[in-house]
Amino acid sequence: MSSAVTKQNKITTYAEFWPFYLKEHRKPVTRHLHYFGSSLGITTVIVAIAAQTWWLLVVALVSGYLFAWIGHFFVEKNRPATFTYPLWSLISDFRMFWRWASGRLASDFKRFNIPQ
Repeated sequence: MSSAVTKQNKITTYAEFWPFYLKEHRKPVTRHLHYFGSSLGITTVIVAIAAQTWWLLVVALVSGYLFAWIGHFFVEKNRPATFTYPLWSLISDFRMFWRWASGRLASDFKRFNIPQ
């Protein structure tokens, strides 16, 4: 057991969380659903701010999570990390998106020896 994990197997550092997060997103379809939901959510936030239509922020939140959760429940068949680690999960959604967009995500899977 890693020193960053307590006796209840709760992850206590972000360094320990990132490989866990990647393992929960092994399937490309799950990741693509995340990217779509994140893109839709970001776009909706921009539109909400530009149009000063604040109820769209709720739409942004729902769209961002809806597609990700579809990926977890129906593709990956696991429990979204958001339920246990909401902040780290949000940060990791954007980290995964950025690393994928910049062509560096595959190296993370390889570094942690996580099959895709």
